[in-house]
Amino acid sequence: MVEHLRYPEGIRLLLTPNRSLSWRGNVQIWVGLFTISALIATGMGIAGAWVIIPFAGLELAALAAGIYVTSRACQRREVLTIDDADIHLEKGRIEKMAEWTLPRRYARLRLNAPRHPFTPPRMELIHRDTSVALGTFLNIEDTDTLIQLLEGRGLVIERREPDPEIGLWF
Repeated sequence: MVEHLRYPEGIRLLLTPNRSLSWRGNVQIWVGLFTISALIATGMGIAGAWVIIPFAGLELAALAAGIYVTSRACQRREVLTIDDADIHLEKGRIEKMAEWTLPRRYARLRLNAPRHPFTPPRMELIHRDTSVALGTFLNIEDTDTLIQLLEGRGLVIERREPDPEIGLWF
């Protein structure tokens, strides 16, 4: 998702992955599945198939771990600020974990074309020896929106075609 933030000296964009549910919604779904699974496992245990109970517990633990990992990955954020002199990129989850400042005049955006038509191009901000991946979690539409915004701001875009590979998809 590409969201404009107020910034009078230039443009500031908040890049986040698309999230279908909040953390609370994910927990509610897990609780619902836990209730259904607990009812079934209890019924099977009463009927004599007690072996079902530990496997139901393992299944729910694996589901909880998957929901947690996915929810945590969806909390990533990138703030891209472009003013007259610099391009500033901040990455993190809840708080800023890393940041880069590149001179706008000499920086460029490298687009590595995808090998498969259903994936977005990989984007990197480049300046001399510094290469920073940008918006790795964006979908095709959001990537196209970001490219158009950056191109409209005068950022130099370097497009690369994928290396020819032998194979059907890769």
